[in-house]
Amino acid sequence: MTTVTSPLTGRAIGLTEVPDPVFSGAMVGPGTAIDPVREPSEAVSPVDGIIVSLHPHAFVVVDDQGHGVLTHLGIDTVQLNGEGFELLVNKGDTVARGQAVVRWDPAGVEAAGKSPICPVVALEATAESLSQVRESGEVKAGDTLFGWQ
Repeated sequence: MTTVTSPLTGRAIGLTEVPDPVFSGAMVGPGTAIDPVREPSEAVSPVDGIIVSLHPHAFVVVDDQGHGVLTHLGIDTVQLNGEGFELLVNKGDTVARGQAVVRWDPAGVEAAGKSPICPVVALEATAESLSQVRESGEVKAGDTLFGWQ
């Protein structure tokens, strides 16, 4: 069982609330989403593992069970071309749960006309393989979002 924790402090809202049909329809995979606090912060790794994909606006960490967790910082933020995002690790790095991966400013994303809502997705998973998915309430970085069998 992999425990996936929140990469950000904010409010859990669930994937269906994400203003993007690819995420809200769970086409990328099941999971949840965080509406982050509007202040500069660091997105942290939701699991212990290896950074297999790293972009200013998104990253994937794969744990020792082979579970890949996508953290997507905002919606359509790829269009910002990395502006307002600072990478703190490199692709291929081994990271610990809670380790800072990207520094960013959700308020800056919002000011640029993009949604700062952050999907946290279990890649190549089924909805049935996730348990106790957090879809409401305040969360701090490191709080449990869901379990993954």
